[in-house]
Amino acid sequence: MQPDKTGLMSRRTLMRLSLGVLAAGAMPLAKAGPAAQRVITLFQGATDTAVALGIRPAGVVDSWSEKPMYRYLRQALAGVPHVGLETQPSLEDIALLAPDLIVASRFRHERIQGLLEQVCPVVMLDEVFEFQKTLGVMGVATARRVEASALQASWDARIATLRVRLQAQFGARWPLSVSVLDIREDHVRSYLPDSFAGTVLSELGFVWNEQGRAATGVSIKLSSRESLPVVNADVFFVFGRADSPGVQRHYRSLTAHPLWQRMAAPQAGRVWWVDGVAWIFSGGILGANRMLDDIERTILQGSRV
Repeated sequence: MQPDKTGLMSRRTLMRLSLGVLAAGAMPLAKAGPAAQRVITLFQGATDTAVALGIRPAGVVDSWSEKPMYRYLRQALAGVPHVGLETQPSLEDIALLAPDLIVASRFRHERIQGLLEQVCPVVMLDEVFEFQKTLGVMGVATARRVEASALQASWDARIATLRVRLQAQFGARWPLSVSVLDIREDHVRSYLPDSFAGTVLSELGFVWNEQGRAATGVSIKLSSRESLPVVNADVFFVFGRADSPGVQRHYRSLTAHPLWQRMAAPQAGRVWWVDGVAWIFSGGILGANRMLDDIERTILQGSRV
């Protein structure tokens, strides 16, 4: 799930922090050098991108799951201070870490942009999941254009190779339609072309059915089994909390339902469990490459979880 752009900070807290940061005698403003050395990342995709660029952040926000940080980033981020939630970062903690660059997003942090800019220069991305844009912008802001260009070139080459492999494997049946399904205890969430996973799958050449193309936003919620035909597709990529008995019960009940069994992906045996952290939460170039790993492992190699 992609949490709402709400709950950033109470008005009282904003007022208190404004007075503290802006008052005479407050901490002096940090100056960004040619290459920022103390970078604080305030959304998951920026943290992922920093690691990809070889940056050890001075501070990060908590992850959405696998708290306090996604497992695939833990080794690189061991010992890095946390500065609160993505939707409610602590300005006190940020200021105390004396960063020379903050990477934030208007989607999450526009309301506190002015306060962040009192601490040090701020890079504001429009969205949190536009990972290739994040890579390019952070490469420039941190004087790591060469590294960012190499990562982008590697991505482009890998996408081109996988697209050719998919076309060769499925021939005249290509492109295949796809659905990305997040199994919850009481409903199913289907991610759309504008989601993080959707942008990667679209780049590979997958398509959505008519309902998916017509829907707006990043996901739709299916509250009843009778809605299952809305997500009918040639391929299902599925994820959910493997440690949740309720999720597993719900998934078993779904797969036993006649409407599920009549859809194209189950009938063709193309239903694969994948890493939900990489597919939805990661938001960066490393997570996107982990998505491609899953696609190679499943649809191209046919392995099962």
